[in-house]
Amino acid sequence: LNLYYVFYTMKEIKTALENNDQAQAAKKAQEYLDRMKNIPLNIAITGESGSGKSTLVNALRGIRNKTEGAAPTGVKETTMEPKEYLHPEHPNIKLSDLPGIGTTKFTADKYLKHVGFDEYDFFIIVSSDRFRENDAKLAKEIQKMKKKFYFVRSKIDNSIRDEKEEDPNTKEEDQKAQEEKVLNDVRNYCTEGKSPKVFLVSGLKLKEYDFEDLCKTLMEDLPEHQRDVLQLALPNTSLEAIKQKKKTFEKKIIWLTLTSTAVAAVPIPGLSESLLRKLSDLSGVSLDDLMAEIKSPLAGVEITKDLMFKVLGRSSVFIAALALEGGARFAPLVGIPFAMALSSVTTYIALKYILDSLSDDAQNIFKKAWH
Repeated sequence: LNLYYVFYTMKEIKTALENNDQAQAAKKAQEYLDRMKNIPLNIAITGESGSGKSTLVNALRGIRNKTEGAAPTGVKETTMEPKEYLHPEHPNIKLSDLPGIGTTKFTADKYLKHVGFDEYDFFIIVSSDRFRENDAKLAKEIQKMKKKFYFVRSKIDNSIRDEKEEDPNTKEEDQKAQEEKVLNDVRNYCTEGKSPKVFLVSGLKLKEYDFEDLCKTLMEDLPEHQRDVLQLALPNTSLEAIKQKKKTFEKKIIWLTLTSTAVAAVPIPGLSESLLRKLSDLSGVSLDDLMAEIKSPLAGVEITKDLMFKVLGRSSVFIAALALEGGARFAPLVGIPFAMALSSVTTYIALKYILDSLSDDAQNIFKKAWH
């Protein structure tokens, strides 16, 4: 998806609006959104049996182990073929659990050919111990073919726990320093002191250690259109992650505004009960306590035109503050009929207000769950 396509689509929409053809403008905007929604992202996760690959696959899909649709864990690897798992809410994202290179007995180059190297956008190489010679050979082969790879040392919480059990009398104030020492020792041990960066991750404790740093690095390395795809699919492990998702949705609002002339409902995600139940399960905070943090009456409801008019009627002060911003967003559409332009700006402002309200709720719920 390149800039030429975006600019060409905007030009087509502007022409349609200048000709008072709202249906054509909405159609082109919807085509763009559909294309963005279906951008494929294929992630390969490789490592030896028992390294924690399946738990990482589940974590990246926002699914707990041993729940419906989860990749099976604790199962000895018997297949030589990749196992594919789609993201439950973003089926354009595919995660493939690859057999460990040691399991297949292939050389690195033949292994990549066997698993279908060209299909994947990047590789995550997982180990629950030290990275071996086979891992290094595989990384070099991936690099030679100009694709990205990332070393992930899994089950890091086990290493921390084992260290604490060895010295249970450590004072509380010394535990943090001890934990940092363990983490640094593990990093050096994983690569025998060599330079590749290793992300220390616990698939069961995503908020701790390097999971967020891993996600940030993945997004920095991806092209923008795939970055947005991954951003929206990753679990919320921090307030910053929620804010970044909000920014990604904000980029879509102008396109949603243009489609709203032709559709009854606008797809802005809310805070559904199923999502809150999942968070309650993960955090141990009751569903009722999480529900109590929701301030916006817009959470979990369908965003329709009627709802947007109600929002506009209740938030005149907010709208006045945003009017200038809304007008600036629609500067590329100068020349369209005034009434249509005013309607577009008004719809944009309503959607922005709704997104801000839902984002505030999401942050309040996150604080309640994890702080």
